[in-house]
Amino acid sequence: MKKIIQMIAVLLISHTMQAQLIVPPDGGNKKAMVGERIGITDVTIHYDRPGVKGREGKIWGTLIPTGYNYLGFGNSKEAPWRAGANENTTIEFSTDVMINGQKLPAGKYGFFIAYDPNESTLIFSKNSVSWGSFFYDKNEDALRVKAKPVAISESKEWLEYAFTNEKENSAEVDLSWEKLKIPFTVEVDLIATQLESFRNELRNSKGFMWEPWSQAAQWCLQHNVNLDQALIWSDTATSQIFGGDKDFSAWSTKAQILSKLGRTTEADVIMQKALPYANEFQLHQYGRELLQAKKLKEAYNVFKMNYDAYPSDFATIMGMARVNSAMGKYDEALKFVNSALKIAPNEANKKLLQDMVEKLKNKKDIN
Repeated sequence: MKKIIQMIAVLLISHTMQAQLIVPPDGGNKKAMVGERIGITDVTIHYDRPGVKGREGKIWGTLIPTGYNYLGFGNSKEAPWRAGANENTTIEFSTDVMINGQKLPAGKYGFFIAYDPNESTLIFSKNSVSWGSFFYDKNEDALRVKAKPVAISESKEWLEYAFTNEKENSAEVDLSWEKLKIPFTVEVDLIATQLESFRNELRNSKGFMWEPWSQAAQWCLQHNVNLDQALIWSDTATSQIFGGDKDFSAWSTKAQILSKLGRTTEADVIMQKALPYANEFQLHQYGRELLQAKKLKEAYNVFKMNYDAYPSDFATIMGMARVNSAMGKYDEALKFVNSALKIAPNEANKKLLQDMVEKLKNKKDIN
């Protein structure tokens, strides 16, 4: 009978715990979440925000003691600060990262800080499910790094995590509270993570369409990395199997990769093959690229092809004006500018064209 009563008591307690309604956390602390994508790496922080609540000057070194301490509960005799309130502050990375220059694998971590006014210790623990740091165990540490606290002029009432100094492959994470912030840098290997992602994605359903193959090849081209494999990816993109064999952008990407690899003759042949697949905008852009590269004869042929197909369009008329000007044929260029002036889409274009008219009359290039 005694065992039955004990069992019923356990069940009642369990049921009561499961039946708790959602209410704000005790003590008026606020729950918060902040995240940012660095490159293709998602960084997410969950934390509780304590308030200063009139305790100015008594936060750092008092409410948050220096170093490691026994908190009067739990089995940790050397507990760091929980870097927030209530449950563990957690920080999660979707790929491997570098924290202040030190490697940390992808995963979700409990985040703790051993505060010191000169140099604090940031702790990323493999245990992300505890309540505070009462049961902190240094054997569960995945990484410890040093960070220097920085004084801030404006007092921060509620503890806050924020991403600052964002770059393509890194961001600074600032923990700010009262008149102090503790910053650390999260950095990703953008090239390595992106290439790994491409290789994985191209093995699933996305790999049955030409566009993802071309997108991956184009990204490598823009970043001047992995060009040999990018050429293979562009071969797949332009194959008949996946449907990119009649797309100008896919062929253009392949040609640019070949050019980067020093295979310019092959690149030129491919671009000639691709021209019939280009639309008006693509031809115009390609003509501008040739113009910038001082390939005037090739640029003229492209602009002329576009003009013959769309003789009444503003862009194609301006293409002929620019290439003739670049070739020193100022009178011919002036004819096209005057034609464009009649169909200029707005006042800004008219002003630009009027300036071009004056330049060409004075035998000056408009490019």
